[in-house]
Amino acid sequence: MTSTVFITGATSGFGEACARRFAEAGWSLIITGRREDRLNALAEELSAKVEVLPLAVDVRDRKAMEAAIGGLPAQFSTLTALVNNAGLALGNDPAPSCDLDDWETMVDTNIKGLLYTTRLLLPRLIAHGKGAGIVNLGSVAGSYPYPGSHVYGGTKAFVKQFSLNLRCDLQGTGVRVTDLEPGMCESEFSLVRFGGDKARYDATYAGVEPLQPQDIADTIYWILTQPAHINVNRLEVMPVNQAWAGFAVNRQN
Repeated sequence: MTSTVFITGATSGFGEACARRFAEAGWSLIITGRREDRLNALAEELSAKVEVLPLAVDVRDRKAMEAAIGGLPAQFSTLTALVNNAGLALGNDPAPSCDLDDWETMVDTNIKGLLYTTRLLLPRLIAHGKGAGIVNLGSVAGSYPYPGSHVYGGTKAFVKQFSLNLRCDLQGTGVRVTDLEPGMCESEFSLVRFGGDKARYDATYAGVEPLQPQDIADTIYWILTQPAHINVNRLEVMPVNQAWAGFAVNRQN
């Protein structure tokens, strides 16, 4: 039986790299994204290798997600894997300077979108049983605070705890759950965070060898192809150039 993976946010970055990686391995794909032109172009390219079903849908839209997943063809009654990749960071200014709309968008995407997708697909993953798996894209920002991370880091802390709690609820079903937490990675994600400011984007990675989307896709593939009795609970991945800073101390003169 062909393995099938459902990937959210497949039009760029980690999601696109995952779609390519799993297609190379012969998995059938269900890929989602808001940018229909990009999504369809990727689906057309990869359909030369494997079966690909593109779903142009926003994970934040619960009713649209219910309709899209409820309308999946019969051959997708079971799924081998779910990669909850769709997510974003908007800005990294101090909290008092932030746009409340940006905060709400991060919560709606990184938390609520992940919840909708997971809950709606759980019956199909459970129907597959032993060997099925969910990879939720967290971040080192969910463990380590830094200025400007406020809501973004908070959403990723949620992803970490939700993943661990979900593991408890799925005990006995054979479905595995992993929270994958990348550190500095060079992708369109950062360009979105900086509002398209290419100079700021370039300065972020100057003199650094960051992770690449392909590195994360390879890691996700490894997680989901471990023997069925192995669960990788939580995995943190950073480039060698990145480490932890000391505590900030504000000294009064």
